[in-house]
Amino acid sequence: MLRLLLVLSLFPVLAAPVAAAPVVAVLGDSLSAAHGMDRDDSWVALLEDRMAAEGFPHEVVNASISGETSRGGRDRVDGVLADHEPAVLIVELGGNDGLRGQPLSALRENLAAIVERGQEAGAEVLLLGVRLPPNYGPGYVEGFAEVYRAVADTTGAALVPQLLEGVGERRELMQGDGIHPTAAAQPTMLDNMWPALEPLLEATRDLTGDLPEQAP
Repeated sequence: MLRLLLVLSLFPVLAAPVAAAPVVAVLGDSLSAAHGMDRDDSWVALLEDRMAAEGFPHEVVNASISGETSRGGRDRVDGVLADHEPAVLIVELGGNDGLRGQPLSALRENLAAIVERGQEAGAEVLLLGVRLPPNYGPGYVEGFAEVYRAVADTTGAALVPQLLEGVGERRELMQGDGIHPTAAAQPTMLDNMWPALEPLLEATRDLTGDLPEQAP
């Protein structure tokens, strides 16, 4: 009997699967990729802390790349969805399109495609908008802002019209390039988006998957 128990102890124990936390994936550009600052100071890192403090079980995956455009995000979104199966997809793209003066029709098409792919994959989607500096001309600036509203209206995605509200107009909260916010601005950015994100977190709080537990 002792010998039998010893043999059995050498085989892996089949443990019950453990619940995987729902994922919040951030598909963004340098505003989400901690450009010019420590990653721990970015609004994405602060989001992880805020969710934990508020009792949400979600984990954050930051799939943001500095310099990313809406076209680049459209090309990458399927891979992000397949790799991470997010319960919530935060889309923060378009600023680089605007700074390059890209056609607004292309921006709208790309953002809509990203949102729709996220929804088709079962994710709740939050679209984060930004505003361009006034030197791009009132027609283009207003048309750019309207793209985000139009995409949200047609897809039903949640919308934050201006991620940099209360930041972009304050020089002390912007880095030397006048485009990227400082670490001191990140809490305000998180506050700007939290009211729109919190209902999505509530809706996906119990969306967990099963991961096999590692054998001892």
